[in-house]
Amino acid sequence: MIRTLVRLPRLIFVGLIKMYQAVFSPHFPSSCRFTPTCSEFATEAFTRYGAIKGLILSIHRVARCHPWGGHGYDPPRWF
Repeated sequence: MIRTLVRLPRLIFVGLIKMYQAVFSPHFPSSCRFTPTCSEFATEAFTRYGAIKGLILSIHRVARCHPWGGHGYDPPRWF
């Protein structure tokens, strides 16, 4: 029971990302400068680090995703 409650926020975030990938992402051209894409990065970050650290890493990644930001292979890793 407690384990399920601890995992629930992570499952909700991953579910929302999967919904975005299935519903909205196919309608926009791929323009991500990084590998893996930002949504794949967020899914892996939430799965590996949990809800709080995954959210921090995901926000940090999206903030770096702009024309003057970095590019290339950038897997999720805690600071």
